[in-house]
Amino acid sequence: MSLLMRSKLYIICVVMLLLSCYRAESPTPDAFVSTEEQMDSISFYTTHHYSQNYNFIVVADSLRLSNNGTTDTFFVYKGDRLVVADIMMLPTDTVDSVWVQLARDEETIGWAHETYMLTAVSPDNLISRFIDFFSDTHLLIMLGIIVVCIALLVISRLYKHHARIVHFRDVDSFYPTLLTLFVSVSAVVYSSIQLFDPESWRHYYYHPSLNPFSLPVHLGVFVALVWIDAIVALAVLSDVSRRLFAGEALLYFFGLAAICSVDYVVFSVSTLYYVGYPLLLAYIVFALWRYYRYNRTRYVCGNCGQHLRNKGICPNCGVENI
Repeated sequence: MSLLMRSKLYIICVVMLLLSCYRAESPTPDAFVSTEEQMDSISFYTTHHYSQNYNFIVVADSLRLSNNGTTDTFFVYKGDRLVVADIMMLPTDTVDSVWVQLARDEETIGWAHETYMLTAVSPDNLISRFIDFFSDTHLLIMLGIIVVCIALLVISRLYKHHARIVHFRDVDSFYPTLLTLFVSVSAVVYSSIQLFDPESWRHYYYHPSLNPFSLPVHLGVFVALVWIDAIVALAVLSDVSRRLFAGEALLYFFGLAAICSVDYVVFSVSTLYYVGYPLLLAYIVFALWRYYRYNRTRYVCGNCGQHLRNKGICPNCGVENI
């Protein structure tokens, strides 16, 4: 199957996935109370992004709940699924004026301060849990140090053994370079949303979708970039596997994964301090220069179809190309 046909198949598959993951906007909840002492649910939903009947999952070791705000308390534990049964405002509470009633089942219902609750729970869906992991700045910095150290070790080992490495000893395919660039751009867009419009990201955190067409423009761009990353990664797997032997291709994929990991961590963290933007521009120039200067093939052998960087004798079949 030709590369063009494979690319068309990838595009068709992704379009089908995008159409199948359409998610309609969540309806605005009706007011859940009628008393003046409690907050109107529409206003609460707008500012807090969740409301009555929203589902959480406990991610901390335990969450302490109280019976009707009394000192009689009990615990729910990690992995327990909870639903918001009620929300109450207590302006006189000096700790937190927002109280949330959570129910695990009909017998297990209790109240907790919202600030305390949010440190122990996560929205009950995989996308939000994934966002939790990659949104912790301290975790990113620590993970970044580990990833950079491991990546440098992997790259140095590969370079020492004259293995193929993207940007340095690359294959004659543009897909690996393209993947590193899209991963870097995705990281910059991700951190930019958190930096300049955290509320929209917070709403997306509570109501995630994989359909870029059902989201605001900036969030849709980020989700589209994630899909593009997946498409280009498939193209890399297909193209590199065709150009290299199995063992050599596996080493190349390890090196590519290491460089993409470094790109993600470096650009995610640096963008939070505004350094990521000029750094991204410099990286794009560097990656394109390396590819077009050292890795791009301009010719094809007229006998066997082998890609050649220069005219002359083909290393594959020995025929001279003039």
